Amino acid sequence: MLALIATNLGRRKARTAATALGIALGVGVIVALLSVGSGLKRTAGELVHLGQADMGVFQSGVADPTASVLPLSMVGRLERQPEVKAATPLLLVISGIRQSPGAVTFGAEPNGFFARRLVMTAGHKGFGRGSILVGDALARSLGLRPGSTLAVKRHRFRVAGVYHTGIFFEDTGAVLSLPVAQRLQRHRGEAAIGAGATTIAVEVRSNVTESVAEREVRQSFPGTTVIGTGDDPSRIGANGELVHNAVEIVAALALIVGGLAVANTMAMAVLERERELALLSAVGWRRERIAALVLAEGIATSVAGAGVGLLLGIVGAGALDRALGVAAVVSPHVTLWTIGQALLIGVAVGVVGGLYPAWRATSVSPTQLLGGA
Repeated sequence: MLALIATNLGRRKARTAATALGIALGVGVIVALLSVGSGLKRTAGELVHLGQADMGVFQSGVADPTASVLPLSMVGRLERQPEVKAATPLLLVISGIRQSPGAVTFGAEPNGFFARRLVMTAGHKGFGRGSILVGDALARSLGLRPGSTLAVKRHRFRVAGVYHTGIFFEDTGAVLSLPVAQRLQRHRGEAAIGAGATTIAVEVRSNVTESVAEREVRQSFPGTTVIGTGDDPSRIGANGELVHNAVEIVAALALIVGGLAVANTMAMAVLERERELALLSAVGWRRERIAALVLAEGIATSVAGAGVGLLLGIVGAGALDRALGVAAVVSPHVTLWTIGQALLIGVAVGVVGGLYPAWRATSVSPTQLLGGA
């Protein structure tokens, strides 16, 4: 039957190719969105665990984690929690470096564990008013080294050293002292943010499980969101949910539009091949077998389109990232589940679009058609 399917599809090359291309475009958009969504989730996980923290505390209800605002007074209260070993505030300055808009500048306390865990690869760990530390990835991209000058929010700082942590957000960003970062935010008229922190990184005591620590902190600090290693990091903002919803909408549209395209192609094929199908019935093919042939042709067209769409989506994910201006902070992540979803959608489109043509093929009367030949 496989040879017959290939032959039948090959007889209508233009129509089959057009249908497969339409499906490929729909699947490609889905794969691109899924890849960006997966990359966003992975990046959010790194944002939660800045400084290799066990968990991060954010303001609840914010659309984006970088919009979180927490008072510095929380740091002392957190450290008095019996399950907390250390806590350090971090202020995230977004889009502060004009040459690299996606780079994040961190305001950190020099004695906090975030700053202590920076591994210097060049220069020294300077936290003066006019000095800044830069991640090695940012240093490479901008050609920076100790002694260079870097502007943040139009204020110039001397690069004191270059560090490496292995965390994407940190290595592509820079670090200032917390008071300096707060002053930068105040210059922008953001007094509320400038007086506090974006997040508080928390280190849990070794004799306490993270789940217990998270539960206790949540109960002690209402109005905050606590994210640990066992949580879904996309909970800290609405972006992950927006991407998820967008994927669902596009998938539904792909099923509808792709299903109609397959149904139209296969229905036309059935009408053109009524005598051929009647002949197959006359020589002993059961109705179920004829229906399976037509349905398999629809699925084959859809799977071929899904395969092309998968390649388009992988390539398009990077283009979508650059178009949205988030390539510096979100790297598309194609997983096996993403590939599986694309192929499942292809099969689903083929099944949905092939049902009516398959039924139409079994309703052909071989006696009437062959008798009138």
